[in-house]
Amino acid sequence: MSLFRTKSVEQSIADTDEPEFRLKKSLSAVDLTVFGVGVVIGAGIFTLTGRAAHDVAGPAVVISFIIAAIACGLAAMCYAEFASTVPVSGSAYTFSYASLGELFAWIIGWDLILEMFLGASVVAQGWSAYLGTFLQQLGVTLPAEISYGGVVDLPAILLVLVLGGLMTLGIKESLRVNLVLVAVKLFIVLFVIIAGIMFINPANYSPFVPESVPTESASGLTQPLLQFLSGLQPATFGVGGILAGAALVFFAYIGFDVVATTAEETKRPQRDLPIGIIASLVICTILYCAVAIVVTGMVPYSELNPSAALANAFAFHGQTWMATVIAAGAVAGLTTVVLTLMIGATRIIFAMSRDRLLPGALAKVHPRFRTPWVISIMVTLIVAVVAGLTPIGVLEEMVNIGTLSAFVLVSIGVIVLRRKRPDLKRGFRVPLSPVLPVLSALICTYLMLNLSVETWLRFLIWLALGFAIYFAYSRSHARLETGAPLDPTKPRVVSPPKE
Repeated sequence: MSLFRTKSVEQSIADTDEPEFRLKKSLSAVDLTVFGVGVVIGAGIFTLTGRAAHDVAGPAVVISFIIAAIACGLAAMCYAEFASTVPVSGSAYTFSYASLGELFAWIIGWDLILEMFLGASVVAQGWSAYLGTFLQQLGVTLPAEISYGGVVDLPAILLVLVLGGLMTLGIKESLRVNLVLVAVKLFIVLFVIIAGIMFINPANYSPFVPESVPTESASGLTQPLLQFLSGLQPATFGVGGILAGAALVFFAYIGFDVVATTAEETKRPQRDLPIGIIASLVICTILYCAVAIVVTGMVPYSELNPSAALANAFAFHGQTWMATVIAAGAVAGLTTVVLTLMIGATRIIFAMSRDRLLPGALAKVHPRFRTPWVISIMVTLIVAVVAGLTPIGVLEEMVNIGTLSAFVLVSIGVIVLRRKRPDLKRGFRVPLSPVLPVLSALICTYLMLNLSVETWLRFLIWLALGFAIYFAYSRSHARLETGAPLDPTKPRVVSPPKE
């Protein structure tokens, strides 16, 4: 039964007060909302809108965005309840440790490391691609060998190194830069929406829900697991297309869970974390729906460019200068995504190291900056190498399956903790529990089943590697196993700054 031993909420909170492992509390509800918007609005708003409308949903893609937002909203409420109850770094990992037990906590922490490491690397490469496009429009061409798709993606490496240095200096400093970049991104998105309204042709909305048509099904390892298990043949457009579009655009929302990783650095977590998580999701939903309405009104859905819908929608009307503006917005937007994913990765590893499921030496906090500087450097170097030297491509779905598995366990964990510890103070409570948490878990499981067979096989291999590490090291070194306290009398930190 030691596999399912739980770490009490009281112990988790007490650990945050140890001097050598204490993070600086400096974040407000506004900071958290900006943080969430910064990570959610990324490549999705520039690419997924056109792809979903052109391939599967037509103008009804706006309904797909609303359905996906409802699904994410259910998971967001579960995160908000947990984050306001257990205001500790680690997000779903910490929540699972308090409710489902150590083995589940390890699995979810291991999945979140996968999500955030690969996510930051993939988005850094996307940033490099948009930077190349932006510079070309300004008449500057980078050498092919050291740019996106080359032997070494130097822009991606430099971006990660700069953001890693910023992240090490402090969470508040990071969010100041994030605030500026999010403001630029929101300005450009709003500008696109307002400017695009002038080019809307109402005839492009008819038919709003195109007639359903059968489509060629994928085969072998590339087919969705649900299709492999059921033998169902996929269709595009119609009601089925709207649901398929929801599964596709769902991934444009991924990232709001990263807000929960900063719980320990929030001034009033019981109040501010639910606000930050839910407000960022609401803002992003409104912007996504507005963009979907404008783009499908500007260009017939069948003529939308799946890879660069926004830029090409304006080019369709002879406004090619907008492509430069959109590329600049994408560069600013993706910068914030990389930064927040890297911060999230450091906080997950920090929480796992403090619990000794990973080496405890990693969890030391810088005496001046109050950030986990050792982990920050490690995360920066790994993400830089992966982004600069690895063709990610086929691994992008791994980000999604890691995230969705976390959503499922958090949704279940809310129900379990309600029954185990009804006495705990909760700054936010999921309404209609356990109905909504169960619905959240079912929807996320359905979306996982829509991922390809090869993604599931890679996920199982990643889990097998995680189990090997857990049973070889983590289980025997865990503080719940050894009973060892966090020892502030033997700090191994950098020298304090001179007076």
